[in-house]
Amino acid sequence: MDIKAIMCDVDGTLLTSDGVVSPRTVEAIKKAKEKGILFGLSTGRDVNSVKMLLKEWGIDGLVDSIVGTGGAEIYDYVLNVDTQSYPLAGELIQEVIDHFQDMDVNFAIPWEGKLFAPKDDRHIQALSIGDKVPYEVVDFNEFLKEPKPKLIIVCDPEYMDQVVERSKTFKNDQYKCASLITASTLFEYMDPRISKTHGLMQVMDMHHIDMKNLCTFGDADNDYDMTMNAGVGVVMANGSEKTKSVADYITDDNLSLIHI
Repeated sequence: MDIKAIMCDVDGTLLTSDGVVSPRTVEAIKKAKEKGILFGLSTGRDVNSVKMLLKEWGIDGLVDSIVGTGGAEIYDYVLNVDTQSYPLAGELIQEVIDHFQDMDVNFAIPWEGKLFAPKDDRHIQALSIGDKVPYEVVDFNEFLKEPKPKLIIVCDPEYMDQVVERSKTFKNDQYKCASLITASTLFEYMDPRISKTHGLMQVMDMHHIDMKNLCTFGDADNDYDMTMNAGVGVVMANGSEKTKSVADYITDDNLSLIHI
């Protein structure tokens, strides 16, 4: 397979469990770029927060393109492209929040390099610490007057089944949205037209690269579609069973080197 681009998920894939990119992985990325292979990130994190963490991760200057917010945002360093697509209406986000309001959860919206939440609790604190992204508690009545890329529901891992069950009873005929588990503590809502494949297709098109010449690395349910649609889809051993079911290859867990 003639691989011309590699796009990596971040959490649970590129980053180790300690939240860093291992030196061996950095060297592997450099070797790929020396061969003329485009390297980028495809993540649920928003673009601004990713850009701020590249230096801390040790890959500043190595990333050509970022597909952020699960495919809703694109930032391309090579072509100087910065785009967003299909945000959720503020009214819809508030309706989703109301649907889960009585549960032991919090809500987060990644925006301009921060996590915005309607209240302060252990859930948003843990997410902020884990992702190394600052959070701010704001009045969502004001914050949601404008559309936002997506809504994250944050809960304890053992509470996720209840969140999923509650999600099955949410319905809105006026607005369309899709939801899925993206981590053991995260359940996300976004426009159904948004996916990592949606963002990756735009990036590949800009660089005149066919999707069959793309290799992706991922782990969670939100990596399912890009794994299935890339020429080569690689999934971590720590990945979800759903995403591993469509993988071309299953590699070691995220403590190990991405082999190129």
